[in-house]
Amino acid sequence: MISVCLATFNGEKYIQEQLDSILNQLGLGDEIIVSDDGSSDQTLEIISAYEDPRIHVFKNHERKGIVGNFENAMKNCKGDYIFLSDQDDVWLPQKVEISLEALIENDLVVTNCSVVDENLAIIFPSYFEIANSRKGFLKNFYRSSYLGCCLAFNRKLLNIVLPIPASLNLFHDWWIGFLADTSFKTIFIETSCLLYRRHNLNVSTTTEKSNQKINKRIFDRFQLLYLGLYRLLKRN
Repeated sequence: MISVCLATFNGEKYIQEQLDSILNQLGLGDEIIVSDDGSSDQTLEIISAYEDPRIHVFKNHERKGIVGNFENAMKNCKGDYIFLSDQDDVWLPQKVEISLEALIENDLVVTNCSVVDENLAIIFPSYFEIANSRKGFLKNFYRSSYLGCCLAFNRKLLNIVLPIPASLNLFHDWWIGFLADTSFKTIFIETSCLLYRRHNLNVSTTTEKSNQKINKRIFDRFQLLYLGLYRLLKRN
């Protein structure tokens, strides 16, 4: 069973296009878990109009932010294979098929994506190329290659990921990638499986350089190291 964990917040402009691209690749027994962080636009009405039993909506009673919103979706999913999804991208037709095949022998799959503008015109054909994405503990400890919307993983990894530490100062995808790099089998697939939309409404600044002060960056990474190793040791 596949669970697509989709975090929404005022996403009315693109949510239908994204849902259509996902539903076309899912079976009748799969699910989309929507966690909504208090949308005040037509996002929830658009989703409800599908009347698709595979879509399950969970509304946050108070704002959780990006990390908490995705965590809420993951907590409520039931699938063996978990895909993360933003509200404004478009999945290419082979995304699920390619990811599932790779998950036979791997715990975490990271597929490439093409960076596009709000009208889906390609800006960069390969996100991997501009972000120098690849696996490896030291590389991803310094700067993460794990873009959330490109991740698919099994429940074995999810059980370690949750709960996400409340004190973590980094995004959920960095946390997932860090845990996978230390104790699980990860694969990066060069095939672009997603149109990664960049526009002035995006919350994430993944393709931009950090303007954080060096001491803040050092603190965040060693906090990640401490929290991640503590979680892995606790598991054992």
